[in-house]
Amino acid sequence: MLPKHIRFYIRNIFLLIIFFIMLKYCSLLFLKSPNEMPSKPLTDTTIDYGYLGNSNEASERLHLNTILKIMQQIHKANEQQLILNTNKYGPLENDSVVIVIQVHNRINYLKYLVTSLSLARDISKALLVFSHDFYDKEINDYVQAIDFCKVVQIFYPHSLQTHPHTFPGKDPNDCPRNITKDEALIKKCNNALYSDLYGHYREANFTQAKHHWWWKANYVFHELKATRYHTGLILFLEEDHFVSEDFLHVLMLMQTSTENLCAHCNILCLGNYLSEFTAKSYRAKAKCLNFDASHNMGLAFNRTTWSRIKNCATAFCSHDDYNYDWSLLHVSEKCLEKKFTVLSIDGPRVFHIGSCGVHQKSKDCEASELISEIKQVLRLAFQFGQLYPPLLKTTASILEAKNKKPNNIKANGGWTDPRDHQLCLSMTLPLSLTSILNSSYQSNKTGVQIV
Repeated sequence: MLPKHIRFYIRNIFLLIIFFIMLKYCSLLFLKSPNEMPSKPLTDTTIDYGYLGNSNEASERLHLNTILKIMQQIHKANEQQLILNTNKYGPLENDSVVIVIQVHNRINYLKYLVTSLSLARDISKALLVFSHDFYDKEINDYVQAIDFCKVVQIFYPHSLQTHPHTFPGKDPNDCPRNITKDEALIKKCNNALYSDLYGHYREANFTQAKHHWWWKANYVFHELKATRYHTGLILFLEEDHFVSEDFLHVLMLMQTSTENLCAHCNILCLGNYLSEFTAKSYRAKAKCLNFDASHNMGLAFNRTTWSRIKNCATAFCSHDDYNYDWSLLHVSEKCLEKKFTVLSIDGPRVFHIGSCGVHQKSKDCEASELISEIKQVLRLAFQFGQLYPPLLKTTASILEAKNKKPNNIKANGGWTDPRDHQLCLSMTLPLSLTSILNSSYQSNKTGVQIV
């Protein structure tokens, strides 16, 4: 019999050989899986969502490797949660404002927003959370160069970029948007039974925004180490917003004024959709109203309000509307015992500058003209002493709103696929339950693959 130490080495070598063979076998199975294999080579920053043709094995491997690298970077960033500039500005205080910015890939708009943020008073006390659904080196480099406050990046892990040809992206066997239900049943496409209230089928590029908003809200309130116990205000912005230099001053003034102006208000709104901007708009006035989907610009609330929203996760995630703001309105109207009430500033401190995106198809995505107009109005408002108001007055109250008829909400559709409902709900569950739910998504029939 061989000596004991010789047998130990032989046994370990044998086990390593077996492990290597199994690993190679699993890798081959993974690469051959039709649901996992995208079909066109990609760069690190561009993904062709519509291409579904066949390509050679080398291209498929390159495409898969690119996606895997992006997923690794996303996982690493979400694990590290690296906060930049803490050595310069110190840790986040509990009364500091956390500003969460939803970012896709429109860097030209993002630059305008960041520039406006850099000029705001007291911005150095805030934490900027950039929540991305598109991994892009140019955008990442730009964000990481910000030096006027604390910054952290998080990445939505179920994006179209990392799932171009599997749910929650566009599966090749998903039903086309405008196909009839009879045609879908004959075709036997994945979601044939689940057309929306207008008879249309899901569009992945529309559903992503609502998924992303829900994921980032859950992540910031419960997963992000810097904010999971934060009880101060969380302000939600988007990449195509622009802020005034006094937006933080006004936000804090609104917060301290709620007791006198709007005791039942639980949401603050810094933006509104004015048909035109004038310096007269900036008188220190606000409205106290029932929440409406138009209160989606510069939306701010604290953990108490979030808890009420999260408790209505089923209402939010199952409502047949691909818009997060209209889904929040549905929560307010149909799920809560008492509707959300909003203190909304008359003179907007948050502006929408986006002229192209998911809904607007424009060759010219430049916003310089509109921004010049906004800046001119803000300069005049400053000259007239209407920025940095010392106090606020109300021009409308919730008492007036109570006399109005209940809102007759008509959903915008695009959200009847049970896969969307399940993914959305999974983001609000404990991690262990989420893993179980995700594993149940694996289906050859639907082609669902959540990573």
